[in-house]
Amino acid sequence: MYSSPSEDATKPLSLNKTVFLGSAIISILLIIWTIALPDYSEALLSASMAWVSESFGWYYMLVVAAYSIFALFVGFSKYGDIKLGQDHEKAQFPFLAWAAMLFSAGIGIDLLFFGASEPLMHYLTPHTGLEPASAEAMRQALSQTFLHWGLHGWGIYALIGMALAYFAYRKNMPLALRSPLTPIFGERLVKGWLGDGIDTFGVVCTLMGIATSLGIGVLQANAGLTHVFGIESSKMVQSLIILGVVAAAAISAMTGVERGVRRLSEFNMLSSILLLIAILVMGNTVYLLNTFTQSVGQYFQTIVFKTFDVYAYDGSAGADWKSGWTIFFWAWWVAWAPFVGLFIARISRGRTLREFVFGVMFIPLGFIFAWFSIFGNSAIDLVANGATELGEIAINDAAMGMFALFEYFPFSDVLSFAGVVIGLIFFVTSADSGALVLANLSSKGMTNDTDAPVWLRLFWAAATGLITLGLLFAGGFASLQSVSVIAGLPFSLILVLYMMS
Repeated sequence: MYSSPSEDATKPLSLNKTVFLGSAIISILLIIWTIALPDYSEALLSASMAWVSESFGWYYMLVVAAYSIFALFVGFSKYGDIKLGQDHEKAQFPFLAWAAMLFSAGIGIDLLFFGASEPLMHYLTPHTGLEPASAEAMRQALSQTFLHWGLHGWGIYALIGMALAYFAYRKNMPLALRSPLTPIFGERLVKGWLGDGIDTFGVVCTLMGIATSLGIGVLQANAGLTHVFGIESSKMVQSLIILGVVAAAAISAMTGVERGVRRLSEFNMLSSILLLIAILVMGNTVYLLNTFTQSVGQYFQTIVFKTFDVYAYDGSAGADWKSGWTIFFWAWWVAWAPFVGLFIARISRGRTLREFVFGVMFIPLGFIFAWFSIFGNSAIDLVANGATELGEIAINDAAMGMFALFEYFPFSDVLSFAGVVIGLIFFVTSADSGALVLANLSSKGMTNDTDAPVWLRLFWAAATGLITLGLLFAGGFASLQSVSVIAGLPFSLILVLYMMS
């Protein structure tokens, strides 16, 4: 039943009005609500987030662990030999290009935003039981950061990506969120209201997540322009940044994945590696190599304990810390899974399940280890030796943390300019790949090797920019971020069904 070509392959590609209109109406209502009632919506959503963390924190810790264990099981088992495509097919993209797109789509501009700031926060404001700015807090800061950005998050992406790619490229179904649920609910429901509902939910999650990420990106880019060129931070400057990025994303969307996203991703990966090497060479190189080695070792040494640590014996302080950090990150990764999972499935045709799992989980992981360790340990070392202002900036203005760090290095203006350029390119790749995923989800008649028409990609690129602009002026990013995180709870159940399927 599942090995024959999908009936959708014989239908012309067209707009799925149910998914398109449903997701548009829900998104518009959410945005109007957050803009019209910012204080009320933020208070209600913050309370909802706290309730989710308090009531389902244990569930998040267990289910996120299950995703990664399942993905690794598939990779190590005999099923890892299954190819995502016909047995004779070769990989659609060369390895380095594939790795670059994994890196850009899965990490994005958050890498620049949190690179120095999060390790410093864990050092200066650690979880309960650790003294701030102590030697133990210094040792724990990077392993805690690695937990939030490491195997668990990429295991979520690997699970959804392999499920989507398997049913698309081995079972000839559309590359859509609904397809992997066919063995459980049957073809009729999946092609009907249930499938439309799941794809609508995926569009809303993706749109909210991208708009929030673009909001973070705007703050990061404006901080860089202020630092390098003295351009004051203002709504006008931030609006121009958004318009410029959306225009660039639209141009990239017109060229397709093979040229647009691929070339931008390759440029980003190379530039980021060069920036990382520069900080390593110009900084305290031996110290950074030593702390990198120890931080990675401590991450793997403590990963089992930290995976299941819900701070049950630390009272309300532990619960608050868990809610604001670990549970937030788990929910955030799950909420982003529809977008990133669909994109990495789209670029992974022709690879085996083993290549897919190990590539998705470990290629970005190595870069994350290097990036957070070199940037984070450089910042911690400076603060520990008297650079208190750097610590204050990281805590009070995380977007400026990386640029403040560059001030302690030679050629700080060059480094800051490079950071601005890399951030803007990350910005464009997120908007471009996001528009592609949104357009594909809101189309019908899709086959596993086609993309939505260019006009629909351009529409979603413009819509994302307009939503970001509206939230920028209304100050609604915090509320929208909360929506994305809360939405992660029901979608986590869909991922459980993916494992069963």
